Amino acid sequence: MADETERRRPNILVTGTPGVGKTAKQQQQQCLRKDLCYDGHDDALDTHILDEDKLLDLMEAMFQKCAADNIGIVADYHSCELFPERWFDLILVLRANTTILFDRLTERGYNDNKRSENMEAEIMQVVLDEARESYDVDIVQELPSNTKEDMEANVERCRAWAEQWVKDNT
Repeated sequence: MADETERRRPNILVTGTPGVGKTAKQQQQQCLRKDLCYDGHDDALDTHILDEDKLLDLMEAMFQKCAADNIGIVADYHSCELFPERWFDLILVLRANTTILFDRLTERGYNDNKRSENMEAEIMQVVLDEARESYDVDIVQELPSNTKEDMEANVERCRAWAEQWVKDNT
């Protein structure tokens, strides 16, 4: 991948427990089909099993192409520890009030096991702790994502940060 000094646009990872508003936070242009990276299904949690090596190989190529084309990346995923630190300039960890999160997961039709596991992860701030352990704490930002207004403010913060990054790095 182009090293950090060659990139002219920042890469941002939006992460958080499922249901906190990662996908709702941004207009999504799907560049990568995660289903190409599935390696089975977990029936108890009603979720696909990800082949992390396949995902990372596909993403590495995407990051290289985007860097060469002067395009920054905003990626979203419910975890962050599997991604190389060199890929991202900002990690946004979205958090939600557990009452709101419970309702969102219920609306999605999550079964009891899956909903309980995700609720516990949010209560124990698993994703935030992962981010702080996996990346320089200076690039990890915790943001509330309870309301539409929170989400809009987060998009604006992200936009302003990216603009400043470009000014500071070009």
